[in-house]
Formats: sequence, structure tokens, C-alpha cells
Amino acid sequence: MGPTNVALVKLFRADQALREAQGRLDAASKNVRVQERRVHDLAERLKLAQSKLREQQSSAGQFELDIKTRDARIEKLRSQQTNANNNKEYQAFLIEINTEKVDRGKAEDELIKVMEVIEKGQAEVKELTAQHEVEKAKLVEMKSQIGETVARLQAEVEAQRPARQAAADALPPKARDAFDRLAERYDGEAMSALAKPDRRREEYLCTACNMDLVTNIYNRLHSRDELVACISCGRILYIPEELPPEVAINSNKGSREPREPSELGAKAPSSKRNKSVERLDPSERRAKGRIGQLLAAAQGESVKIAFDASEKPVECDVTVDGKPMGVYKGKSGEHLARIISLRMEEAGMKGTVEVREKPEESAQPSEPPQIDSPAPTAAQPQPETAPAPEEQTTNAS
Repeated sequence: MGPTNVALVKLFRADQALREAQGRLDAASKNVRVQERRVHDLAERLKLAQSKLREQQSSAGQFELDIKTRDARIEKLRSQQTNANNNKEYQAFLIEINTEKVDRGKAEDELIKVMEVIEKGQAEVKELTAQHEVEKAKLVEMKSQIGETVARLQAEVEAQRPARQAAADALPPKARDAFDRLAERYDGEAMSALAKPDRRREEYLCTACNMDLVTNIYNRLHSRDELVACISCGRILYIPEELPPEVAINSNKGSREPREPSELGAKAPSSKRNKSVERLDPSERRAKGRIGQLLAAAQGESVKIAFDASEKPVECDVTVDGKPMGVYKGKSGEHLARIISLRMEEAGMKGTVEVREKPEESAQPSEPPQIDSPAPTAAQPQPETAPAPEEQTTNAS
């Protein structure tokens, strides 16, 4: 990789180390923050309960004042009633006194209701005050217990900042800005390493989203100094240390195993037509277009799961609605079929998926047909010359 890509990988690792240290600090202080929120919530609830209690007490005071005022009014009317000059005045004072008594009774009923609310409010305030004091004591104790741990983790975070800043300063502004945008979008996962699911084939995928990548992606990263992003997730791609060129690039593409001669001593029949038929074998083709991208993504996901489980992927023949789609790899045939069905359902595509695992021997190149000749005996000597090629083809057929 070029110097810009190498500097990006250094920044990525420094950023990851800083985020891990910050994560440990946040985890250690999480309980304290939770306790602080609990204390704050209790304080707010207590404040609200006290405010409601004061309002009810004020209302009760108004009713008590109203009752006292009416009592004084009733006493005044009674004194005036005793000095009435005639029966008509007496009856008028009596009606007014009864009216005041009715209004006083209504005020007493309202006062009783308010006093019940006040008693409940006082009990709630008392309970909230006790809970608030207990939670405050817990918070003080927790802060005293993890004070040293938080200080140590805070020191680790501060120790990681200079390395991250130095790695960022070594990058061109354009590359640094691109990294910062992706780091903010993916919570620090701004870059993704290449992976090669099958060591025998030059096929690569993005380890972040499991999307298949073009074949020359490794050469671009290895030989050029440019930012290469995944076409699916947009993360910046890089070559991991465990994928050097001798592992990533197959150097024996054109080499083929020599064919063994037939038992009859003649070379096995072969022709250009047979080779072209092998190249056009439908099992070796891959689907194109939208379904091809979907199947490639399903293969990447299934292969990654197999690698995570330390299992070897298997080759499978995939057909959709009876049409061969090609050979794809997966953890197992059932697992690959399940992932393909789920992805087709998410993409709104319909079809019947059939996945058959290929046996191990089918992956090996087919040997030319052989003819079993009878063993020579004393009564029947073996012919010295081999049969003509036409006779081999006929017998093989």
C-alpha cells in the first residue's frame, strides 16, 4: 500500500485504541451516571410534590378563612335578629342566617376534601425526602469507591490522544476529512479489511458488509496510493497483514495437472470442442444483474459466518425457479439457502431457491474415461498393438 493508505491504517488503529479506552472509562462511570440521574429525578419529583402541597395548603387556608368569615356573619345576623321590630324582619334575618349556614357547610365539605389531599401530599413528600437522602448517600459512596478507577482510565484516554493526533497530522487534509466523516457515521469503524474466502480463487470481500469486491481490488490497493472505498458500505478498504501478495494472488493460474495415460497405452481423446464444453459448463457460470449481486452478498455473509465458526465453506449449486445460477460457497447448503431466501424477501424478489452441496470429488478435474481390458492369460496372449482411436471412443461411449 502507498504512504497515504499506510498512514490511514495507523490513524484507524490509533482511533480504535482511543475509542476502546474511552469505552472502558464510560463503562466504569456508567453506574455513577445512572445513580446521578436517579438522584436528579428524585429531586425533581420531590420539588414537584412540595409545590403541589403548598398549593393545597393555600387552598385549605382560603376555605378556613371563608368559614370564619361566614361564622362571624352568622353571629352578626343573630344579634340583629334578636332586635327585630316585627315578625317580617325576624323571618328575613332567619332566611339570611340559613343561607349563610348552607354556604358554610359547602365550604367545610371542600375543606375536608382538601385536607385529605394535603395528608396524602405530606406522606408523599416525606417518602420522597427519605428516598432522596438514601440515593444521595449511595451516590457519594459510589464516587468514593470508583474514584481511583476513573482517574486511571481517564489517564489512559489522555495518553492515547497524542498518538491519534500525530497519526491524523501525518495525513493529507482530504484523506483526514474523509476518515473523520466515516468514523462519525460508523462509530469509529471507518475502514474495513479485505478478506479472501477461498484461497484457491482470487475472490475478495469487504469484512464490514460482506459484499463481494472486484478481482483487481487487491492490485489497486497494493500498487497504488489512493483511497479505495467499498461500493456497498463506503468504508475505506485496506490490506490486512495476514493477506500478503503470495497469499492473495494465485501464481499458478495456468498450471494444470498432467493427465495420466490410459491403460491401453494411447492418449485419452481430447478436442477443442470438449474444452469449450467444459468452459461453458452452467455450474461454473455466475448470475448477473440484481440477482447476481444478491447471491454474491449472500455468499459473503455465509462464508464469513463459516470462518467465524472455524468451519470450511462448501461449494453449492444454486438454482432459482429451476434456473441454474452457478456455484456459490457457504457454511452449508441449508445455511446458504436460508440467507438467499431472506435477502430475496428483503429485496422484494420472489422465487423458489434450491441449494445442493457439491461432493468433494466434484471439485477435482475429471479424469479421461478409462477402459478395463481383460487380464492376459497363457491361452489368450495380449495383443501387441493398441486399438485404434475410433475403437476407444466407441468402447468408452
